[in-house]
Amino acid sequence: MPLRNRGIPELADGTGPGATERVRLAQWAWAVVFFVAEVLTLRPLGLSGRGLAVTLLFVVNFGIFALRLVPRSLLPERRLLPVMVVGVGAAAALPAVADTGTASLFAFFLAAFIGYRLSARPATVLAVALSLLCGAALVFRAEPGQEGVLLMAGLSTGALVLAGMSGRSRTQAVEAAIAAAESAERAARAEARTLVLTERSRVARDVHDVLAHSLAGINMQLELADALIEVGEPEKAREATARAQSLVKESLKQAQWTVRALREEALPLLESLTAMLESSGHHAALTVTGTVRELPTRTAHDLLRIAQEALTNATRHAPGGRVRVTMSYDERTTTLSILNGPGTMPASAADTGSGMGLIGIRERVALMGGTVTTGLVPSGPERGNWKVEVVVPA
Repeated sequence: MPLRNRGIPELADGTGPGATERVRLAQWAWAVVFFVAEVLTLRPLGLSGRGLAVTLLFVVNFGIFALRLVPRSLLPERRLLPVMVVGVGAAAALPAVADTGTASLFAFFLAAFIGYRLSARPATVLAVALSLLCGAALVFRAEPGQEGVLLMAGLSTGALVLAGMSGRSRTQAVEAAIAAAESAERAARAEARTLVLTERSRVARDVHDVLAHSLAGINMQLELADALIEVGEPEKAREATARAQSLVKESLKQAQWTVRALREEALPLLESLTAMLESSGHHAALTVTGTVRELPTRTAHDLLRIAQEALTNATRHAPGGRVRVTMSYDERTTTLSILNGPGTMPASAADTGSGMGLIGIRERVALMGGTVTTGLVPSGPERGNWKVEVVVPA
């Protein structure tokens, strides 16, 4: 939810957050008080002669004074500028026709308002024009000997444009701070959503690794057993059922590893690899080279899942074959290598898997910024063995 909708109010003139409802009410109250004070003190007021001129100028000046209560969004600078030009003439003309000193107050308020709502160049030009016109108007009405004092008073009206500019700068600074906070909040929400989606993808890969090809294999074995029973070959049907039961046991074992990995904050990589190999019947199959170091939790988890997937594929496609796992540590990379030899028992033709295992491995390695190599070893003492090798940054 945006910051502006969280109880951070906007100024009555729409320049941004910073003013409360009480401040807006105070501004309206001040406008009413100022209106009443001017009506009581401004002379002459009437509907004829000079009184009519004072009344009309008072209405124009107060109307422009009330524009400070209009939000900036409803009265942008391009629309406000011609109104301010008229306001400068009206504010300078009122002291020239009125008999009371309060007539000059409109000029002071107008100068501050000009500085607050207009950009620097037009605000400066209008302020200078206001000062000169007010000075000339007061000198025109001055008694002998008062010209100098009134001239200085008239010229000083434009100085309040600096106060308006200062207020504008403070408001812009607040707006910038609020905009930065809103941007940071949006970025945090986007990051949180990305993390959620990433975690969902991770869980989906874990579920696939455990369930997808295991359930597919079990289903195929059961379908095969059903077909064999129909054609009158109960012995082969029992073999298919036995293979299905074996797959169920393997799936339960894999599910235990997955649940453990999902629940625990961090799994010890080497100990977990050793336990995984032992539970799969591959004893003393882990070799470690280089200086062992602790890897980030995410990296350790993904390497375990890759090893689990590779071992599952080895059991499925080369049952009974020798499996060797190597963890190599050097200064810049960590390498996990799983090598399995040819199977010593026939693999089930029906147990082909879903074909998504290697895709899942490549996705994990890509997220870690590493590389993966899979396939038969073409030469050397390990020729004919299937190898899965993952290299990730240290």
